Amino acid sequence: MFVSKLVLRNFRGYNYLSLEFQKGLNIIIGENAQGKTNIVEAIHFLSLAKSFRTNENCDLITKSRQFATIDAWVGQDNITKEITALLTPSIKKVTCNKNPVRKISELSSLINVLLFEPKDTFLFSGSPIARRNFIDVSISKKSPIYLDNLIAYERLLKERNAILKRDTIDKIQLEVITKRIVDASETIANYRNVYINEINRILSRIVAKLSNEKSDVILCYHPFVVPDKDYKKTALKAYEKSLESDIKHKATQIGIHREDISMLLNGKDIATHGSRGENRICVLALKLAPYFLIDDKEARPIVVLDDAMSELDKAHQQSLLEFLSNFEQVFITTTHLEIKNASIYEVKEHTVTRRHA
Repeated sequence: MFVSKLVLRNFRGYNYLSLEFQKGLNIIIGENAQGKTNIVEAIHFLSLAKSFRTNENCDLITKSRQFATIDAWVGQDNITKEITALLTPSIKKVTCNKNPVRKISELSSLINVLLFEPKDTFLFSGSPIARRNFIDVSISKKSPIYLDNLIAYERLLKERNAILKRDTIDKIQLEVITKRIVDASETIANYRNVYINEINRILSRIVAKLSNEKSDVILCYHPFVVPDKDYKKTALKAYEKSLESDIKHKATQIGIHREDISMLLNGKDIATHGSRGENRICVLALKLAPYFLIDDKEARPIVVLDDAMSELDKAHQQSLLEFLSNFEQVFITTTHLEIKNASIYEVKEHTVTRRHA
């Protein structure tokens, strides 16, 4: 899939912006705070109905304006669809050809975007929340079943924690909720396990392409209970064992909401033994890996790399660009980049000039 046209109204610093894009590499060049990231932020927003930079709608709306809109024309299988997002301070609505889109899984099938942003370099040395979010978003895009179970789990977890906060705990009610949590957990754990195995089939090859070095890279899943045929039985026992601690802390201490992933580079944990450059290359590879898990080439995602080049030397920049040249459409923001066979967009004070194609 690819974006052929983007129109922004009252979005961030753009009162109005209309851009046409090509397949292949689209390079958006500009100094910091000139508006280049706003463009890719808008493209990415349409894939999740959520910004990767803020949770507040007000931050996305031009100051003193009441609303913002993002319009994108997305091509796939010789069909072009118009995806529109309407934002006000309190609501957001997304439509496809003027028909409402209500589920993330549906939206991602219309416009799927893979994102790398600067803070992703610290994915494995930072909070496990970011790592779980990566896995949850990646799988939710592929599977409505996963997303439904994740939503159910989060709702049930709130219910269970509410029971644990009471002065008098209804043990029967707690048991019923716990069994339902385990049911949802089993589905989620199985999906996570399968997805990480899929990633591991291709991860080392992508890292080798980006680094020009053969490396053994493995993504490791750390479930609170091993997803096997005895999952429910083992999980219920784990909750029983944790009950006293749960009551003491008035919150659920174990479960899939506390699971984590790690990455091994040549047998060593990249978070503690990997250099900053190695972390950047390996996380880039991880973020690009889902592209190759989609068999239908027409349905493969749009790639957005926000400031991915800044800490790479020229050799690694060249390797990345050569690798990306095989993707259907890529957007790269940068302060400076010399490259042939790409569409260049120069941004200065929220004014965009197309240089050449």
